[in-house]
Amino acid sequence: MDGFIPYQPARVTPEQVAASLAEQYQVADQRRTVRQFSTDPVPRVAIEHALLIAGTAPSGAHKQPWTFVAIQDPAMKERIREAAEEEERTFYESRITDEWREALRPLGTDFVKTHLTDAPWLIVIFRQDYGVREDGTRDKHYYMTESVGIATGFLIQALHRAGLCCLTHTPSPMTFLRDICGRPLNEKPFLVLAVGYASPDATVPDLARKPLEEIAQFM
Repeated sequence: MDGFIPYQPARVTPEQVAASLAEQYQVADQRRTVRQFSTDPVPRVAIEHALLIAGTAPSGAHKQPWTFVAIQDPAMKERIREAAEEEERTFYESRITDEWREALRPLGTDFVKTHLTDAPWLIVIFRQDYGVREDGTRDKHYYMTESVGIATGFLIQALHRAGLCCLTHTPSPMTFLRDICGRPLNEKPFLVLAVGYASPDATVPDLARKPLEEIAQFM
């Protein structure tokens, strides 16, 4: 069929598949969200490869409706932190519900976002609601949120497997990110990902993940 090429990935035995996934789970289960970052540098080439991995994610109609803005400039990170803390302060002081506050209590979060300036990299992820052709007309995109969410998952796991830590951050509202990053109106901020090494004194909440029987059903 026109437009198609052969695809013959290496075939492994069912036993090898099971063993490989068991090993991958052991690695994945060690991933934790980190809020205290070391300022030690992470090379740009590492971030480039992580973003290339994110770009291999499936997307609706293969429109690849994502833009990743990788920031290491201290002044730009400071601008993002100032704007994010302003929005977060309003959230914690007047918009948050009691139920939401209680859900966040074990995590120890507040409006102070030191990770936004401590982490050597911020990756601001944008969802492209539609594309723009060379003649200025719109190119329709499909399942944008789902596609960008999958790509973000690819990115987080790639960073973890490489030995880096990250923190997902979604200040509300996030429109300031489009202005600071200079992105066009067809792109909507999806989340901010702080990336780097954990600080030597980093701690994480003592949390447990749901067991398989609570997250899956086999029929």
